[in-house]
Amino acid sequence: MADLDDALPAQRFLERDWDYCIVLDACRFDRFEAHYEEYFVGNLQKFLSPGSSTPEWAYRTFTGDHDIAYFSSNPFINGLGIPLNELKWGASCDYPWTATDHIEDVIDVWQDGWDDDLGTVPPDALAESLATHRELAEDAERVVLHYMQPHAPYLDRGTGGKLSTIKEAFEAQGERADDAEPGVIERISDRVRPTVESALDGNSFAQKVGMWLELDKRNLLRSGTREAAFDHYDRNLEIALDSVVELIPELDGDVVVTADHGEAFGEQGVWEHHIETPIPPLIEVPWIEVEDVV
Repeated sequence: MADLDDALPAQRFLERDWDYCIVLDACRFDRFEAHYEEYFVGNLQKFLSPGSSTPEWAYRTFTGDHDIAYFSSNPFINGLGIPLNELKWGASCDYPWTATDHIEDVIDVWQDGWDDDLGTVPPDALAESLATHRELAEDAERVVLHYMQPHAPYLDRGTGGKLSTIKEAFEAQGERADDAEPGVIERISDRVRPTVESALDGNSFAQKVGMWLELDKRNLLRSGTREAAFDHYDRNLEIALDSVVELIPELDGDVVVTADHGEAFGEQGVWEHHIETPIPPLIEVPWIEVEDVV
């Protein structure tokens, strides 16, 4: 693992002053830094996230009781009352953490705003959900708007599969009784994910498999996995930021933009993001107190 900059401040966003926090899922610091001046006026800082994936970040961030209206595009942070350790997709986390135990109101945008064709929650769904639940947001002490982008699937491709599997599994888990048959997550994760991660270890070709399903195959073959991935990733980030800058003028209060974790594109043999993987691309995240939008 690469050495981290010990001088960087910890994110600890709940301890900082803001009224609205916009969380960009899987947003790397360096890619945000390359684009943010086209969208925001403010002082950009680099913080260390407490986790390299959403479950880890949530478990280590929300440890008390918080009067927050959390608009979540990510099904790991859900209002269904399902502990993370009962849904083991993505690094088989053992965290006994449930969003509803720590967050006053969780609005499941990942359910109501889901686009079946895209296989994810498009960014404009956050603004629509906020408008629908305006009174709830106004009654809360603070509001978090958790966007799914720049996390794959990449919207310029128009399709996505992995997040659909996660969403369906959460819905199945929420609906079934304790003695019912296991849902999709339990059936596949313990077998498939460890096998894939084992295959990726030290295998430069296999390390690209995780990105293959989310990339444009023609671009992949033409320019290589890393370059193709960054092209799609940057476009996903731009699409999200276009939506964010339209929403911010409607928010009455101090707004910050940050991320739960980053994304790896082959650094130290790591692709995507995995639990307990504290390498710079995954835990160095942006933090900007927005003074104005461009």
